[in-house]
Amino acid sequence: MSMILSASVIRVRDGLPLSASTDYEQSTGVQECRKYFKMLSRKLAQLPDRCTLKTGHYNINFISSLGVSYMMLCTENYPNVLAFSFLDELQKEFITTYNMMKTNTAVRPYSFIEFDNFIQRTKQRYNNPRSLSTKINLSDMQMEIKLRPPYQIPMCELGSANGVTSAFSVDYKGAGKISSAHQRLEPATLSGIVAFILSLLCGALNLIRGFHAIESLLQSDGEDFNYIIAFFLGTAACLYQCYLLVYYTGWRNVKSFLTFGLICLCNMYLYDLRNLWQLFFHVTVGAFVTLQIWLRQAQGKAPDYDV
Repeated sequence: MSMILSASVIRVRDGLPLSASTDYEQSTGVQECRKYFKMLSRKLAQLPDRCTLKTGHYNINFISSLGVSYMMLCTENYPNVLAFSFLDELQKEFITTYNMMKTNTAVRPYSFIEFDNFIQRTKQRYNNPRSLSTKINLSDMQMEIKLRPPYQIPMCELGSANGVTSAFSVDYKGAGKISSAHQRLEPATLSGIVAFILSLLCGALNLIRGFHAIESLLQSDGEDFNYIIAFFLGTAACLYQCYLLVYYTGWRNVKSFLTFGLICLCNMYLYDLRNLWQLFFHVTVGAFVTLQIWLRQAQGKAPDYDV
C-alpha cells in the first residue's frame, strides 16, 4: 500500500529538528530510514532544494526554502507528484505560521512540535488521495517536477552509516582533506560585507593606478617599471583577501596574514606615489579584512540531533 509514513521540519543551517510527526511506524525498515533522516539533516546545506533518496522499499523526499527543509518518508510506490505536493503544503503553512526570526533563533530541538497537528491532518488527506480537492495544484506540481525533477541522491554521497564507510570515502585516503575544502563558513556579518566591498575598492584603485603607470611608462622613460608590479601585486592581494573572506581553504588564517603583509610591502614601495592618507586607507582596509577573515571561521560539525 502506498502511503506517507512520517514527516519532519528541519533547519538547514545546522540540522536542528524544528517539528516532526509523532505517529511513525516502528518497523525495522522505517527505523533504518530514520538514520538516513539524520545523515541528510547534516548535509542539507550542501544539497539542492529538491531531492529524493531511494532506500529500498522506502523513499525520502525533501524540499528546502528560506533556511528550512521539509522532509518526508513514504513507500517506494507513493506518487512523486503527491509527495512533493504534500511537502509544498507543509512549507506554505509553516512559513505562514512562523516567521524567520523564530526559526533562526530556535535553540531547543522540536521547538515547534505543535506543528505536528497540521502535519497529521495533511498526511491523512494525502494518504487518501480521493479526498484531495487540489487537482489543479497537482497538475501544476506535475508540470514543475517534469521541468525540474528532484535530484536523486546516490547512497555514496551520504558518507558513512553505522560505522561502515561508503565506497566514496574509502577510495581516497585524502577524503578528509578534500571534504575540508568544501567546508561552509559561518554566515557573513555586516562588517564582513563592508570589508569585502572595501577590499574590492582597494583592488580597483590599484588596478587603475597600475594601468596609468603603464601609460606613463609608454609615454616616457621616467616611470619605474617596479611601480607597475607593485600596483598589480596590490590588486592581486586585495582580490585574494576577498576570496579568503568568502571561501574556506587550508591554512586560511596564515594565508590572510601573508596577504596582508604583501599589501603592506606594496604600499611601502609606493610611498613616493601616494600621500599618507592613501597609504593609511589601503593598510587599514587590509588589516580590517584580515580581521574579518580571522573572525569568520568554518562552521562546526552539526550537533547529533535525534531526528
